Amino acid sequence: MNLIEVEKAVYRKHLNIVILVFVSCFIVLSLIFGAGLIAAFSDGQSSNFRFNLFGVILGLLCCLTVLNKLKKSGYFKEIYYVWQLKQIHNSIYRRLKKIKSASLTGDVNALIILNFYYQSTRQVYLLDDNTLVIAKVEKDISALNEILQKDNIQLCVEQFDKTLLDAFK
Repeated sequence: MNLIEVEKAVYRKHLNIVILVFVSCFIVLSLIFGAGLIAAFSDGQSSNFRFNLFGVILGLLCCLTVLNKLKKSGYFKEIYYVWQLKQIHNSIYRRLKKIKSASLTGDVNALIILNFYYQSTRQVYLLDDNTLVIAKVEKDISALNEILQKDNIQLCVEQFDKTLLDAFK
C-alpha cells in the first residue's frame, strides 16, 4: 500500500459529517424499527425490550450496509484510506515484537515493514491530532534511520506489501 497525501481539513470535515450522519440515521432508524415492531407484534402486556433491541440491531445493520456501499466513493476517499491504514497498523502491531527483533538482525523485510509502519503511523497521528505519542513515533523513525544508515540500506514506503507480514506470524 502506498502512502498518499491527505489534506487534513478535508479529512476532518468529511469524517465529522460521516459520523454525524451515521449517528443521526442510526438513532432515527432504531426508533422507527423499534416502534414498528412494537406496533406489529406487541401484545401490550409484556416488555417491549426485545422489540426495541431488535430495532436497534436492524438500524445498525442498515447504517453499516449503506456505509459499506459508499466506502469507495469519492467522498469517502480520505476516510477509507485512513481506515485501511489503521487496519494494517493493527496487523503490524500484533507482530511488532517479532518484526523489531528481526530488524535488529538486519532482516530487510522487517525493516521495510517498520519503515512503512512508522511513516504511516506518523501520518495518521497528524491527521487525527494525536500529539501525545507523535514524539515517540519521531524517535522510532530516527532510530530506524540510524540502523538504515549504519547498514547502508535505502528504503521507501512503496516497498511495503501486506504479504511481507506473513513471515512474522
